[in-house]
Amino acid sequence: MKATIVTIGDEILIGQIVDTNSGFIAQALDKIGVATHEMISISDDRQHILNTFAALQDHVDFVIITGGLGPTKDDITKHTFCEYFNDTLIRNQDVENHIVSLFEKVLKLPATQVNKDQALVPSQCTVLKNEYGTAPGMWMKKGNTIFISLPGVPYEMKAIVTNEIIPKIVSEYERPYIIHKTILTYGEGESRLAERIADWENSLPSFIKLAYLPNPGRVRLRLSARGTDKSILEKAIAENVDSLTKIIGDIIVGFDDSETLEVVIGRLLNRKKQTLATAESCTGGKIAQVLTSVPGASEYFKGSIVSYATQTKIDLLGINAQLIDKHSVVSAEVATEMARSIQKIMKTDYAIATTGNAGPSKGDSAAAVGTVFIALATPQEVYVQEFSFGQPRDKVIDRTVNKSLEMLQKEILKNVD
Repeated sequence: MKATIVTIGDEILIGQIVDTNSGFIAQALDKIGVATHEMISISDDRQHILNTFAALQDHVDFVIITGGLGPTKDDITKHTFCEYFNDTLIRNQDVENHIVSLFEKVLKLPATQVNKDQALVPSQCTVLKNEYGTAPGMWMKKGNTIFISLPGVPYEMKAIVTNEIIPKIVSEYERPYIIHKTILTYGEGESRLAERIADWENSLPSFIKLAYLPNPGRVRLRLSARGTDKSILEKAIAENVDSLTKIIGDIIVGFDDSETLEVVIGRLLNRKKQTLATAESCTGGKIAQVLTSVPGASEYFKGSIVSYATQTKIDLLGINAQLIDKHSVVSAEVATEMARSIQKIMKTDYAIATTGNAGPSKGDSAAAVGTVFIALATPQEVYVQEFSFGQPRDKVIDRTVNKSLEMLQKEILKNVD
C-alpha cells in the first residue's frame, strides 16, 4: 500500500517553519507496512489544493494532509476538502462538546462561536478525535483513495495518527510487512565503505534494499525488506547482517538508529563506572551537547570547559602561556595539556580536548584552516592526533566531534571485560 503526505501552508514554502509532520507520519505508516510514495508541500490556495487532490486520486491508497485546519479565515482546508467531495458541512455535536469542555476546563475560557464552528465537518466524513485540540481530523474516501485531513499542530497531529489513524488502517486493511535494520559505522567514508562491501551488497536477495546514509565521520547502512512472510524477512535480514559484521565488524558500533556512538559510549562508561569530561575550543561545546543529548548522561559525563579564546585556555585550564607561544594554540602540545587539565579539574577517568582552525579565518594560529588536534586523556596516559578536515566550517566541527567520540570508544573498548 502506498501513501502521499501533503503539507499545506505558505509558512512551509517560504522557509518560516520546517515540516516535521511528514517525517513522523511516514515513520508511523512504515511500521505498519504502508510505504510513503512521496511528500508534497503546497500553498494555502483553494485551486492548488483541489488540483493536488485530483492528481493523487486513484494513484495512491492514502493521501494524508496536514495544515490549514483552524478557526481563522486563512484555514481553508476543511472547506476545500468539502468542495472536493461535493459535500456539505454539518455540526458534529460530539466535537462541539469536546471544544466547549476544552475551553472551559483546560483553558478556563468560554468557547466563542468561531471556536464552536470547528465542529462543522463534511457530512460524509468519519471524524477523527483530536484529544488535544479543537480541529478534528477527517477521513473520507473517493474512488480508490482514502483522504485524511489533520491539523498541522504537531502534538495534535501525532495523537490523531497514533490513536486514530494507525489502528484504523491496521484493523481494516491487509498490508505487507516492511522490516528495517540499521547498521551504524564510524571512521570510514561512504565510497571506501562501498568498496569493502561491494560483493556482499551484490549478493543481497531482491527483496532486500540497501541505503547509504552518510554524515561526516559516520555512515548508517539501512537494510529494508518487504514481503508478505514476516519470518522469512526477519531471517534474511539477520543472516545478511551477520555476514556483513564479519566483513566490517571493526567499524560497526551499533545496529539501530537510536544506537548512536554517544549512546554506546554512555553504556560502556556506565558499565565500567567511569567518567568523562571535555575541554573544547574549535568545537565550541558541541561534543558536550552530543553527549548530554543522551538521557542519564549525568551518570558519567561530569562537565566541560569551552575554552574558545586563547586567554580562556590560560585562565581556566591553566595552560602555560609560554607553551602556547612556542607551539601555537593549535598544536599537539596544547591539546595534550588541555586534556590533562580538564581531567584533573573534573576528576574523571577520561577527557577529550579539541583545538583547531575551523575557519573561515585562521584566528590566533597560523595552522591551515581545517587543521584540528584531538587529545584523549585516559587513566594511564594522553593520546593526541592531528587531522586535516578541510572546509567548510560546519564540516570541520562535525568531523571533529565524530572523530573524538570514535577515538574515545576505541580506547574504552581496549579495556572492556
